[in-house]
Amino acid sequence: MYQEATPPHVQVSGYPNPLPGQLAAAGPYISPRGSRHIRTGAWSTNLCHCCDDPANCLITCCCPCVTFGQIAEIVDRGSSSNEDCSGCASRGATYGLLLLTGFSCLYSCFYRSKLRGQYDLVEAPCADCLVHFFCETCALCQEYRELKSRGYDMGIGWEANMDRQKRGVAMTPPMMAHSMSR
Repeated sequence: MYQEATPPHVQVSGYPNPLPGQLAAAGPYISPRGSRHIRTGAWSTNLCHCCDDPANCLITCCCPCVTFGQIAEIVDRGSSSNEDCSGCASRGATYGLLLLTGFSCLYSCFYRSKLRGQYDLVEAPCADCLVHFFCETCALCQEYRELKSRGYDMGIGWEANMDRQKRGVAMTPPMMAHSMSR
């Protein structure tokens, strides 16, 4: 007998199978014990959740070059083309100069794409360049939160994060650290 195959988005055995691209909208999986597991392909927070980290939101709105510099240093894994200058400061200054010309979104779009490639994140909610063109500060805040949720202390830079890791200090995402203390 001929049987029709079940489409991938139809619910089977009580569990919905998401359509391609729906995984990112689902967000992180929080287990019954409260620990957080970041799914492959999904951002840890949505684009418009800037106020999840109010301090970073305020800094990014007032001086986006600071947030961008922190993101770029982690994404570039501390490598800098200018050995005399800190990677965070030099990238932040470059971003600041481009901000004056209106082309900063092209520079930051490159880093969003690089971040997505490193962590296998989906290009959501739309193309990286469009996200940075229309929602620059929201995009920077989301990228900052993504790296922070992956255990990076954004205020200390790449080298200090790697030094912590070498010494055996766990790079535990904040939510997991809170749930483990209970």
